[in-house]
Amino acid sequence: MVAFADRVAVPSHVLVRVLDGESVFLNLETERYFGLDETGTRMWQLLTSLPSIDAVYQQLLAEYEVDADLLRMNLEDLLQRLVTNGLLHVTPNNSGTPPAV
Repeated sequence: MVAFADRVAVPSHVLVRVLDGESVFLNLETERYFGLDETGTRMWQLLTSLPSIDAVYQQLLAEYEVDADLLRMNLEDLLQRLVTNGLLHVTPNNSGTPPAV
């Protein structure tokens, strides 16, 4: 389970290509490829550009007419699948936290 305060990063072993609004991913470590439709691709774009998963969730709520609980469930499901397949890493978002001395 991910916390919506967390952020995501794309591992260096993942290649991504977007074509006509859809995306294709290649995990160079497993040599497996994956595809996302337009909505999944939009989620990916926001996940990899915004500072937290919650910011992605809020942006998607603003962009799409969708039930908030359904969106949350779909976003969590997509995140789990991407992480399980090595296409994203989830890391704690330490913004605003002073560094340890």
